[in-house]
Amino acid sequence: MRDKFTKSAKLKEIKREKHLINAEGMHLGRLATQVARILRGKNKPSYTPHMDCGDLVTIYNAEKVKVTGSKEKQKIYFTHSLYPGGHKMLTYEQKKARDPKKIIYLAVMGMLPRNRLGETMLKKMTIQIGELKVKEGSQ
Repeated sequence: MRDKFTKSAKLKEIKREKHLINAEGMHLGRLATQVARILRGKNKPSYTPHMDCGDLVTIYNAEKVKVTGSKEKQKIYFTHSLYPGGHKMLTYEQKKARDPKKIIYLAVMGMLPRNRLGETMLKKMTIQIGELKVKEGSQ
């Protein structure tokens, strides 16, 4: 007889894989959705919403990510220090010149849950500027 209940993933059953993603020539939103999907584990048949069953992701060539249209000059990143007059507004170009890793980080962070589960998922993502750096002795 078939089981009537949905199977939920157990911690012991979760197997993590490593994914390498080249950001060169990719659009920011498409890259972020692909990475967020892998981090959440939605690409696996054993996906469970309340568990961290996602994989590890390494993104390289972060400085070569693209945006469409005139977003390079119009897209604005806003931060505030919570002190009077403590606001900063940077365009996409300025943010990319300062820290290109932060652009991808913020895009992926906006697509994950805003709770402890989302924070643990974000820790499984590493972003590198330039070509993939492989440590000697590891593969």
